[in-house]
Amino acid sequence: MKVLPFKITKPQNEAFVYQVDKEMAFYDKLHQHVEIQISYIVSGEGSLIIGDTINHYQSGDIMIIDGNLPHVFKSDYHEKESHMLSLFFTKDAFGSSFFHLPEMHDLKSFFKRCKHGFKVTSKQKAIRKVFLNIEHESKLNQFIGLMEILKLASSCKYSSLSSFVYNRDYSDNEGERMRNVIEYTLKYYKTSIDLNTISEVANMTKNAFCKYFKKRTNKTYIQFLNDIRIEQATKLLQTNSDLSIAEIAELSGFNNISNFNRQFKSIKNMSPSKVKKLQN
Repeated sequence: MKVLPFKITKPQNEAFVYQVDKEMAFYDKLHQHVEIQISYIVSGEGSLIIGDTINHYQSGDIMIIDGNLPHVFKSDYHEKESHMLSLFFTKDAFGSSFFHLPEMHDLKSFFKRCKHGFKVTSKQKAIRKVFLNIEHESKLNQFIGLMEILKLASSCKYSSLSSFVYNRDYSDNEGERMRNVIEYTLKYYKTSIDLNTISEVANMTKNAFCKYFKKRTNKTYIQFLNDIRIEQATKLLQTNSDLSIAEIAELSGFNNISNFNRQFKSIKNMSPSKVKKLQN
């Protein structure tokens, strides 16, 4: 089995990278890279796990992820291809003082928002247009496009992708451990996962794992597991009108309808029945 690195490196001799991803599913391993990532989801949908939060993404979304912020795109498998356009760069890519120049003052808000990652909620059309226009352009024109996107993303409305970020870089060992935990959870969330089982996946004692996970995500593992289950339940409520709420609860890993209703309302601030009703 090929061991995939946790820290993904980009070309060292380029100040920034314009990347096109076209696959049935995006790269689905927890990873980090030193570069800030700005991505436009041309097509595809799924979940983005970043920091302490599970976010839903879909076609048309524009997401910004800070450097060294561990994340994973978990695509929903459909017959349609997943397609993403991304720009990667570091704050020092154009010289350590470039973004500190007076002319760059208007971009300060962009880097402040980056800390927890953010999703663009206005000016999306303008940003999408720039992404598409520069795909086959020269490096100079791509650089100009990057500056235009930064300008738009600095003044747009937005929503944070995470409320908590562990303020230390993950070591390779830490990253691989968290990757194993998240991969196992995403694969088996429909089944019963207890702390003994997931502690074994992390190769730690139960008490050590609970402290380790809470410190790095600001939530317990059970809270994280419930977040994933509720996110899946929300998708089913929105797209499968033929399924009853009890069936959706079971398909999402809950074997107790009362607990499902309680957890759903706690996380989504509304009942499953209300979400289902809004889709009809």
